[in-house]
Amino acid sequence: MSKKIKSSLIFIIGYLLSPLSWWNDIIINLPIAYIFAFPFGLISEKIFLPMMIFGYWVTNVVGFILLHHSTKKLIGKQDEKQNSLTKNLLISIFYTILVLLLAKVGILKFPSNYFK
Repeated sequence: MSKKIKSSLIFIIGYLLSPLSWWNDIIINLPIAYIFAFPFGLISEKIFLPMMIFGYWVTNVVGFILLHHSTKKLIGKQDEKQNSLTKNLLISIFYTILVLLLAKVGILKFPSNYFK
């Protein structure tokens, strides 16, 4: 696979994981975070939500890292114009609050609780 195609695929994956694609959370990041937190929920339901939030933040950070890495490879030099870190952190905080609210109202919960 050529270097340009590989870097482009990494860029797409990074974009999909990052908070830059605002629509991705419900179909990509939250399911990944849920799957990540599930084994911890089996140990203790109290750590399910914190691990889900942690997993969500990890998906966003990995997305940024993949975007940065692939952009450097595609451009072949350091990108002088970088995305606003403050903006990206605020988006991540917003979605974290959204996940907390969804969990508090009972939409997101550990699977065994759906059957109670």
